[in-house]
Amino acid sequence: MTDTSENALRVPERMVRVPAHASEQARAVLSQPFPPESVYPPVDDKQGWKQVIAQREAFLEQMLAGRADGFAHTLTEWREQGALAYDIRPQGWSEADRRVYLYIHGGALIMGAGENCKTMSLASAKVHCVRMITVDYRMPPDHPYPASLDDCMVFYRALLRDYAPHQIIVGGGSAGGNLAAALVLRARDEGLPLPAGAILLSPELDLTESGDSHQTNVGLDAMGSLMQANLLYAGGHDLTDPYISPLFGDMTKGFPPTFLSTGTRDLFLSNTVRMHRKLRSAGIHAELHIKEAAPHAGLGGGIEDQEIEIEAKGFADARWAGR
Repeated sequence: MTDTSENALRVPERMVRVPAHASEQARAVLSQPFPPESVYPPVDDKQGWKQVIAQREAFLEQMLAGRADGFAHTLTEWREQGALAYDIRPQGWSEADRRVYLYIHGGALIMGAGENCKTMSLASAKVHCVRMITVDYRMPPDHPYPASLDDCMVFYRALLRDYAPHQIIVGGGSAGGNLAAALVLRARDEGLPLPAGAILLSPELDLTESGDSHQTNVGLDAMGSLMQANLLYAGGHDLTDPYISPLFGDMTKGFPPTFLSTGTRDLFLSNTVRMHRKLRSAGIHAELHIKEAAPHAGLGGGIEDQEIEIEAKGFADARWAGR
């Protein structure tokens, strides 16, 4: 929402340079021109949305190329109550390893399905080297809220049949961070035990886009506003519903220890730091890691991204170990 009152600050146009201290790979990513901004169709134009999503899926596939190379694993489909997930097991995994990660892919709540879901999941499984269940959840325009969250809940309940709660980590990036946090809130409200921890990587926690970084990082992050996609996902429901925008949930009723990461150029920086403060204010253990100069999509898998992956793995290992 644009504030035209005296409460708005006018800032001069300026050139924002790539930090010289960033890694060579990060500087290369930050120097690239932005792709054309997506032009979203009206919310009720299903065919128009399908065309845009297909284009974005193709772009995402190119961006993800090579992310999971060199990771030996098995991947099988798991269908449960009409929902689809992939069961990823690293080479050498055994039933004696009782750790499991329920991973939820990103993609603005409208894309990231199929092969892109698998690639994103494998890249995360490569980091954690545990059994990973990743949900290929239904999405708009055919399946708006609550279909995506329903599918994630199906597999959380399924894991609770075979695993103790302290053996389960739930997490995801971007839209996956939204659904992971929403899953925790809904599981709690439905009386289910909570997982050992949550990992929220640049999470899309506020679909109203009310945070400061939705203004201050415009032009620094190629992503741009997702409001049309947010409205499509919500399907007429209130964007402030905590199951749609988990930032507005009541954390004092319970939430597991949480790992959060973002970047100084990330459009979702405010989402992440506000969630961190809300959890801390509720007495929940929460870690916040902010990458220098990183936009929403990260820095191409360079050293800065790898450092955060190491931190996330350490957090998960500690939670699985009961620390």
